[in-house]
Amino acid sequence: MKHIVSARNIMMGATGLAVLSALYGCQSAPQEEKAQEGQNKFIVVEQQPNGKYIVVEESPTTGPSHAIIRSTDENGTVSERVMTEAEMKTLADQEYKKMEEGKSELNEEPKSEGMGLAGTILAAAGGALLGNMIGNALMNNKNVQRHQDMSNKSAYHRSSSGGFGGSQSTSSSPKKSFFGNSATKSTGSSSSFGG
Repeated sequence: MKHIVSARNIMMGATGLAVLSALYGCQSAPQEEKAQEGQNKFIVVEQQPNGKYIVVEESPTTGPSHAIIRSTDENGTVSERVMTEAEMKTLADQEYKKMEEGKSELNEEPKSEGMGLAGTILAAAGGALLGNMIGNALMNNKNVQRHQDMSNKSAYHRSSSGGFGGSQSTSSSPKKSFFGNSATKSTGSSSSFGG
């Protein structure tokens, strides 16, 4: 018995593989995003003239989480100190307990740019420091999100949250398919190769 392989079967197989790989790529992106939520972080926190703190740099790190706290005294002298992961965890844990009691500034609408140091640490790295359950609870809290958007000025935060307001622009142009065609149904005749 002879097996006949036609060009049409080969083309259908190649098209199927291309579609499957495109679908797999679409499905793995949210999983990668979820993995990054609990990732350790490096942040640079800067004290503002009003005494509040904002995040000016943020990035994932393979080592332990840590922060640089930058402040300026009344003479204009800038000083920096490194905050270890243990110190960050202590502050974040204290602020989370305050939040559970309703006594944290994270429970309220933001009134101005920046927060206290503990609130800033919790909002920026809560999931990495205290675990994914707390990180998810913080992500689902609208007041925490608003505080993050007002006090986190890092490019990393803007790119991962879709902008300061969390809103992303949408386009009204027709969507393109994997092969560059409009996503409308096409009706055409099919032909077989090799007759």
